[in-house]
Amino acid sequence: MKKIGIMGAGSWGTALAILLSNNGHDVTVWSIDKNEVEMLSEKREHTSKLPGVVIPDHIVFTNDIQDGILEKDVVVLAVPSPFTRSTARSMKPFVKEGQILVNVAKGIEESTLMTLSEQIEEEIPQANVAVLSGPSHAEEVGRKLPTTVVVGAKKRETAEYLQSIFMSEVFRVYTSPDILGIELGGSLKNVIALAAGIADGLGYGDNTKAALITRGIAEISRLGVKMGGKIESFTGLTGIGDLIVTCASVHSRNRKAGYLIGQGKTMQEAMDEVQMVVEGVYSAKAAKKLAEKYEVSMPIVEEVNRILFEGKKAEEAVRELMLRDGRIEHPALPWEE
Repeated sequence: MKKIGIMGAGSWGTALAILLSNNGHDVTVWSIDKNEVEMLSEKREHTSKLPGVVIPDHIVFTNDIQDGILEKDVVVLAVPSPFTRSTARSMKPFVKEGQILVNVAKGIEESTLMTLSEQIEEEIPQANVAVLSGPSHAEEVGRKLPTTVVVGAKKRETAEYLQSIFMSEVFRVYTSPDILGIELGGSLKNVIALAAGIADGLGYGDNTKAALITRGIAEISRLGVKMGGKIESFTGLTGIGDLIVTCASVHSRNRKAGYLIGQGKTMQEAMDEVQMVVEGVYSAKAAKKLAEKYEVSMPIVEEVNRILFEGKKAEEAVRELMLRDGRIEHPALPWEE
């Protein structure tokens, strides 16, 4: 049995707390929201984010950040990406040298273009930072539906240690040394999922969604490899796997926000209706800046930014994507002479 602290009591933090508790570990969950802690402690259910999922009685909820960190074998960061840096900064005084911190959120910081693990390492340099990502909606993990993810770490022993902690008969965990590729796939797919949702909101069909998923992973892979990520991460669970589930699932907040935008709502109206952090909105500008910095063509990302921040009509954006100049799908493939 390991002592696990989870920072963040949203849907994903709560689902992972239940998983880890069911795996036999001693779990403490921290939230900055006192009302949330009281509700979870008393009702043993996250009534708004994971309704119907029972929380084991021995999971402890707290408002004291020290309780989630001190004497813990592993600390899981499950706060929304816009709050990763500020939470890490608050955690720093209590993190011991070499303590394992696992980030499970997905996003890129717009102002610095840093991944979440890079932000955590900057704020808590003494920590051993790892990541966990993949096609894993909290609603399904909470209900014990079979799910497969990847743990990324710099050292094999860290990844395998975390694999043994998280792995269960319903939660399969692979390992990888490609932290950068894992994080880029997990954050950039949210932008493409907004586009998929917009297409659904416009009433387009499966052909359109398949095109967005396929060309979306092409954009993500081009940028990710240029930045130093490995192509295997983008063709695997944390790339195409995560992209498929986020573009297609009824649980996807990014797809839902896109759907509402496609139906004519503004970005803010869509975010207000979803009532959870829509990570793709925060990552969209960062993705566009990275594409410009690394001189990589990302037309879907560009059009999503124009819809979100420049008021461009979604129908016009789709039309321009369709009418771009003809391209070779895979330029590296040879033609007959």
